[in-house]
Amino acid sequence: MQTVPVVGTNIAPSATGLSLWALFSHANFVVQGVMVGLLVCSIWVWAIAIDKIVLYARSRKDMDKFEGAFWSGESLEDLYRTLSGKPNHSMAALFVAAMREWKRSFEGSGRSIAGLQMRIEKVMQVSIAREIERLERRLLVLATVGSAGPFVGLFGTVVGIMTSFQSIAASKNTSLAVVAPGIAEALFATAMGLVAAIPATIFYNKFASEVNKQAQRLEGFADEFAAILSRQIDERG
Repeated sequence: MQTVPVVGTNIAPSATGLSLWALFSHANFVVQGVMVGLLVCSIWVWAIAIDKIVLYARSRKDMDKFEGAFWSGESLEDLYRTLSGKPNHSMAALFVAAMREWKRSFEGSGRSIAGLQMRIEKVMQVSIAREIERLERRLLVLATVGSAGPFVGLFGTVVGIMTSFQSIAASKNTSLAVVAPGIAEALFATAMGLVAAIPATIFYNKFASEVNKQAQRLEGFADEFAAILSRQIDERG
């Protein structure tokens, strides 16, 4: 009986056939553009996150240091002279702005006590608004990436699947070996969208909470300092 040699049909896919680089390099140019954009967004998100972590830690440290000096019993005039000669942020900026308005009112050509309390509260509110704006800078990027990232990735997936179906129709072959690479390339775009969006959403929520906490501390100090100056205004009035 004559035997017929059998050619093996179960060919194991190569290790690099479905590697990340292979999925990117074989994808449609639109899908490649989506992947590159999402990768850039992901790097941007982590850069912003690192910058904000350092910024908020420094801001908390500065507030703790200032509160320690403010409540230590040191003269307000001495503290003002120490801080007014250098750039300030956070509580120190509120204090310098309020003291500058105070000194303008009492050390000018004429005493201008009328409405001083309101003016001091106003300049501190402006300082708080500037500080919050500084703390919130680029948080909108995190919110945008967190909300739009999955949809951008889904767009790349839809384009990739459409391209895969066109290739299947052209080759008239629906075997898994033909279908799988194209579907994997398409789904890779969705994965990239999630990789960018999930950290962005987590960081945005964390940083928004941190900004709110620091804003409350600033508001609390402004109220306390305004009460101190109000008593001195009443004594001098």
